[in-house]
Amino acid sequence: MTPQHCRAARAWLDWSQGDLSKRANIGLSTIRQFENGLRTPITNNLLAMRRAFEEAGIVLSDDPAGITYKGDPGTEDQNDRGVEP
Repeated sequence: MTPQHCRAARAWLDWSQGDLSKRANIGLSTIRQFENGLRTPITNNLLAMRRAFEEAGIVLSDDPAGITYKGDPGTEDQNDRGVEP
């Protein structure tokens, strides 16, 4: 996963960095630094971010910032995934 994937997936889901932090159970600074190109998170953190996106219906592709939403947006609000505001 690239920083571009991360930003694109968050934008599609209308998630803040804080939302991703809660859903992936990783530090907010890790996400900020990753998206700003300052560091690459450890493998477990990258996997946690990917898993959070996949659970929300996002499929990350090998394209530079390719994402796909896998699901039926008519049956469930893609933004409502159980994280409290």
